[in-house]
Amino acid sequence: MNWAAEIDELHRRRRLSEACGGPTAVARHHAAGKLTVRERIDALLDADSFREVGKLAGRGSYDAHGVLAAFEPAPYVMGLGRIDGRPVAIGGEDYTIRAGTGFGSDRRKGGQGGFIEDLAHAYRLPLINLVDGTGGSVDTARRKGYTVVPGYGQDGFERSVDLLGIVPVVCAVMGTTAGGPAMRAILSHWSIMVKGQAQIFAAGPPVVERAFGVKLDKDELGGSQIAVDTAGSIDNAAEDEADCLRQIRRFLSYLPQNVWEMPPPVVCADPVDRCDDALAEIVPRSSRQAYDMRKLLGMVVDRDSLFELQPTFGRAIITAFARMNGKPIGIVASNPMVGGIVDARAARKQGHFVELCDTFHLPIVFFADVPGLMVGVASESEAILREGVRARYIGLQVSVPVFSVIVRKCYGVAGGGFIDRGGLNFKIAWPSAQWGSLPVEGGVKAAYRREIEAADDPARREQEIESELRRLASPFRTAEAFAIEDLIDPRETRPYLCQFIDALQGRLRSDLGPKSKVGVRP
Repeated sequence: MNWAAEIDELHRRRRLSEACGGPTAVARHHAAGKLTVRERIDALLDADSFREVGKLAGRGSYDAHGVLAAFEPAPYVMGLGRIDGRPVAIGGEDYTIRAGTGFGSDRRKGGQGGFIEDLAHAYRLPLINLVDGTGGSVDTARRKGYTVVPGYGQDGFERSVDLLGIVPVVCAVMGTTAGGPAMRAILSHWSIMVKGQAQIFAAGPPVVERAFGVKLDKDELGGSQIAVDTAGSIDNAAEDEADCLRQIRRFLSYLPQNVWEMPPPVVCADPVDRCDDALAEIVPRSSRQAYDMRKLLGMVVDRDSLFELQPTFGRAIITAFARMNGKPIGIVASNPMVGGIVDARAARKQGHFVELCDTFHLPIVFFADVPGLMVGVASESEAILREGVRARYIGLQVSVPVFSVIVRKCYGVAGGGFIDRGGLNFKIAWPSAQWGSLPVEGGVKAAYRREIEAADDPARREQEIESELRRLASPFRTAEAFAIEDLIDPRETRPYLCQFIDALQGRLRSDLGPKSKVGVRP
């Protein structure tokens, strides 16, 4: 006697689960341009690396003889897989089964907490959430027979919060998302959504219409233009699902498995001593003329290694991962194409990114061309001072090595946010650099108003004072005083930084582990 019948039944149930919500539901899903959650997982992970957990979970109905007559799989698929050979925990809602809502088991597979988060926590693995569900419903009261307090039972986010301190957490919004799943998308180190296909909001259009009498479609309320470009609730947008999955793989390639490990290096084919001549002329003579900071960065870091986070939000600041001699780093750079003046959104973006790099041991390189904080009634109304000071507060708490490359302007509170006063305070500058409390232009009238007004020719006296201060503001004078650690040929930037980033790897290894957070942010 053997167990062949039971084993056959096991495999039959696996096939039923693999069918998702059935041929009709899957066809409707595909017609909307969407992959099923199983197809997404297979496309994201290394080939044949997915080991599913809980495949038999679901709702079965039985005939009078106890034989399974029908089976509805649990609307969540999760398990263990590999990306570039490294293990990850992954899970996502199956929208083809009741729009990905929960099925009421005593133990959840994932979505609103559950086994997959516990697995990532216990094994210290990166967690990937493929979010495609709408969360709770008022129907819960009818099903349970009573209403529940938010955070009741298994719906808490305690594990989600714990994970943010120890392993990389990625959330991809793949469809319409609200409520709990929307919260989970925000509880991540990096998030992405698919343009035209995904939306995210606290509550959907019907609730908004009932509350305010305003009729909106899903994209108007929570599409990528709102969530990514305007609010910054989600970090990046993808053109389609394939692009979304590609960006997830790339994001994780810069980060360690957990905070007890080093960021993974790669073999670098780009010469460390490469010195692009174009760097010597990329910064215009006129301080009012813009240039392409992304092009500049591309000539300094390893070729094709720049991966930008939040490229359409807080555009005065560029935040990106990159590699130097194969080693991952974080970059915070001014964006002179939009003026480089730091507004509230850019400051918030900078603070979040700096904290991300510090958590996962990526050295940070600042490239400064920052005239200062945005001024005016609109900026003050957005709490620019609080956001600007908060970014500096976060920067002063980091423990990873930080470098400052002053490309051109570095003024005021915002300029101070590009300087590592909490660490080595290592600053290098290009001959085009200029710095101070505020630019000479405009500052002279405020500081020397009485002297200028008393002069026989006020306009001429103003020009004389400006000329004198410009001579004193020469970066060569600052270098003579060792008030800037080095003044370099712009073409030397890559080999200079590569040597120091190579040298600090031992320091990074000595500081592995979770980062303590103290104090209250402004």
